Order: sequence, then structure tokens, then C-alpha cells
Amino acid sequence: MKASDKAYAALRRDIVSWALPPGSVLGEVEQAERLGVSRTPLREALSRLAADGLAVSQRGRGVVVSDVSLDHVDDLFSLRRALEIEAARSAARSGTPAIFNELARRFDAAAENLSAAADRDGYYGLAGELDAAIEDAASNAYLAQALQGLRVHLARLRRLSHDAPARLRASAREHAQ
Repeated sequence: MKASDKAYAALRRDIVSWALPPGSVLGEVEQAERLGVSRTPLREALSRLAADGLAVSQRGRGVVVSDVSLDHVDDLFSLRRALEIEAARSAARSGTPAIFNELARRFDAAAENLSAAADRDGYYGLAGELDAAIEDAASNAYLAQALQGLRVHLARLRRLSHDAPARLRASAREHAQ
């Protein structure tokens, strides 16, 4: 794996998990040292994060983790609906129901245990398996890439709703005004 790919994957994971929350400065020297890469591959990784909408350049601060806002929730879910409907149609045409029958059984079992936070994480993992199975059955690399990019932003919104409910409510009030 290239150093820039390693840095990108680590930073992306840290952004989605909120180890690097919105507004965190992604200083080149600090991040390169932390990730064990030189500054050139780190710059490449930061450029990719910016292209994904996960980081932005700010005058005087350098590159920072982009904010998560309720302003885009409707747009994200409209896109999600369109992409996932097409993926499901394509997957249904592939004629491989066995994997989906097994996942349906596991979803039924998981739904009974959603009260605990750990169970929620397991449920999200299962949802990820379903996403991967649909993408595989759909056999459309462009659709899979678009869905994967979208899911990163949805995961950040989900994390916001779980980890910062007061911030989410405040943002909703601001959005309503």
C-alpha cells in the first residue's frame, strides 16, 4: 500500500469515527509524524480528503476537518434513495437470493437487541454487510463508488446524532430559523 493511501485511509477512518472531529486542524507536520509518513504523501491524502468533502482549506488554519451540518441532510438522503434503489434493482436482477436470505435472518435477530450501544454498532456492521452484498450483486463499480462516498457522509451524520445530540438539536433550531 502506498504511503498516501495509508495516510488517507487512517485520516478518513479518524474523521468518520470522530477521533478527528469537525474543526480539527490537520497539520502536515503533526499528522505526518503521527501516521509515520512524509509530508508529500500526507499532502496527497489531504487533497483526497478535500475532494471527498471531508476536509477543507481555511485561510490561516491550513486544512481542517469539514463541519457536519443538518443543512445537507435532505440532499444526502435524496441521493441515497436514488442510488440505493438503483443498486437494489441491479442486485435483484442478478438472481443470487441466498446471501440476502441469510442477511434477512440476521437482521431479524439483531433487531431484537438494539437497546444497547454495542448492539447498535453490531447492527451498523450488519447494515454494512448488506450494503456490500448489494454492491457486489449489482456489479456496477461506478454505482458502488458513489454509494461508498455517500455513506462516509451519512456515517458522520449518524455519529453526530449519537455523540453530540445537544449540538444536533442546536443545529436543528438554527436551521429552522
